[in-house]
Amino acid sequence: MKNKEPHLLKTISDYHSFRGLPKPEHPLVSVINMEDIRQLRDNEPKGLTQNFYAIALKRNFTGKLKYGQQEYDFDEGVMFFISPGQIYSIQSNKVLEHSGWLLLFHPDFLWNTPLAKTIKQYDYFSYAANEALHLSEKEEAVIAGIIQQIAQEYHSNIDKFSQSVIIAQLELLLTYAERFYHRQFITRKISNHKILTRLEALLTAYFKSDDLIKKGLPTVQYIAQSLNVSPNYLSTLLKVLTGQNTQQHIHSKLIEIAKEKLSTTVLSVSEIAYELGFEHPQSFSKLFRTKTNLSPLEFRQTFN
Repeated sequence: MKNKEPHLLKTISDYHSFRGLPKPEHPLVSVINMEDIRQLRDNEPKGLTQNFYAIALKRNFTGKLKYGQQEYDFDEGVMFFISPGQIYSIQSNKVLEHSGWLLLFHPDFLWNTPLAKTIKQYDYFSYAANEALHLSEKEEAVIAGIIQQIAQEYHSNIDKFSQSVIIAQLELLLTYAERFYHRQFITRKISNHKILTRLEALLTAYFKSDDLIKKGLPTVQYIAQSLNVSPNYLSTLLKVLTGQNTQQHIHSKLIEIAKEKLSTTVLSVSEIAYELGFEHPQSFSKLFRTKTNLSPLEFRQTFN
């Protein structure tokens, strides 16, 4: 039986060796021109994982990249972000004719810098494959310009300022990527509004089913899986489009139904809490007050 474990690349030097590239000029960071990777290995692993971050800007890729269960579309300029420990795979039967840049950096490169903590705030490092960042020509030029600045510093003689200069450029790149993702959420209205419509239908069906009593409130993970997107992507998308993340949408739907039951039935607060998936009525009352500034009984009294 063949080993299905993904092939682990521990260091950036391992990656260079794996792809037949010269040794990196810095042990913890590398900037690779995609044109220098012309073909895959004959024994290309079905899965790869690595102990460092990767940011890629690709165009005209002739193969298929799987990240999660879906494939990237490389018809236009595309950025994708991989964090340590994530699994991906590349498939191609041709000589690679792609262009663009690949930026690799190890978490150790961020030590003693604010970015070591703030990098975890960039949700797109956990987005799934169909959530890659599609760039306009102008946006692609901005990103390519920053990567080229990093490359220039990378190829220069290393001194005590090298890390600070590269970190500054990297922070700028991540900020622009976040801006462009938000633009993508807003401009891709048709597909994003479909997600909102499906989310509403999913929550409505769940709250009408026995699942609420049997399983409790739906989790963010459950909602994201049902919509075939990653939890971080869904929450960021919803936050940009509606001002509420996924958890807040779940709670809003819950409060909407709770208000209906409080105003149109004679069920006790405990009975309503149970029907809404709460094991303890106090937890329901606390959430209701947080969202409405009223207790369930105070809300009911406004209808008497």
